[in-house]
Amino acid sequence: MEIDRLELEKWDDCLPKRGFEVFHDPDALAVLDAHSDAELRLYGAFKGQQTVGLLPVFVDRKAVGRTIVSPPLSMGVPRLGPLINPNSPKQRKWERINSELAAGVLADLEAERRSTLFRMTCPVGYGDPRPYRWNDLSVEPEFTYVVDLEGCTDIEEAMAGFSKSLRNEMRRLEDVDLEIRQEGIDAALGIYDDVVSQYAQYDEEPPMSKPFLRDLLSTLDDERWRVYVARAPDGTYQSGVITLFSADLAYYWQGGVTASYDHVSVNNLLHRTILEDIVTDPALESVTGYDLVGANTERLCEYKGKFNGELKPYYVVESEGLEMRLAKSAYQRMAGSLK
Repeated sequence: MEIDRLELEKWDDCLPKRGFEVFHDPDALAVLDAHSDAELRLYGAFKGQQTVGLLPVFVDRKAVGRTIVSPPLSMGVPRLGPLINPNSPKQRKWERINSELAAGVLADLEAERRSTLFRMTCPVGYGDPRPYRWNDLSVEPEFTYVVDLEGCTDIEEAMAGFSKSLRNEMRRLEDVDLEIRQEGIDAALGIYDDVVSQYAQYDEEPPMSKPFLRDLLSTLDDERWRVYVARAPDGTYQSGVITLFSADLAYYWQGGVTASYDHVSVNNLLHRTILEDIVTDPALESVTGYDLVGANTERLCEYKGKFNGELKPYYVVESEGLEMRLAKSAYQRMAGSLK
């Protein structure tokens, strides 16, 4: 098996049709690269002409040493990391590719150096981070909720497992004089301002910059994102959600700041509209799940749990040891919290 560095055009050719996160999209990677001080390195594993593995990383030099991250920080990217696409269904082949890709990339990056901080958040569905542990990195699970929509043909089927209170609220969409519609980038930037205000209430940094959000939506294909906005009859903004799409998943990405209209949660009505589009819009036929993007913050899980989503693990791989704890502490102060 050969492991090579790739250009974005080659990455696009190698990316599988399904089974990747939205930020593995080459257009998304290009925007991340443009807004990051780090060097984007794209690795591909090949068996003959067959692409069997992919891994994007961002390499940066700081005063405290080198950092290698996937995804980059402070851009609202939930997960990135490795993709394994064997040309055989056998488990041992998958494991061999996974192990050789990990070892080859870590060696090329010289990730074992004491002054290097490595952190990678793997995709949902990537179930074997052991090779990174075998290379002296720590591995910890985190979680997200994914609402299973496979086989659903209408909104009632999609809501079947939801809590009674959530179903009742969602069904009130027809009873309130609230319009939920898809809008464009200007509306997304308004949602961003809403989100920044909410983060400030918890003394947290914004999840990304406004120029990054604008460039991301301007660059991605229209099929990769939708902006859902709820407005009163006079056009007054109530709330909104920016939804991203991979081939397999819709992502509750940004927005959803708490709002009430006529004693109904506006966000529940937004989610209902998004879910209904996923199960009825032919353009979203391949999407089989709604990723609520995180089940790691206790104060948010009580609400997200009402959707009866499947709790899906994903893995965070990072450097360990005293030197790395000190480096991480310094890097956090410079670049924001490593969440």
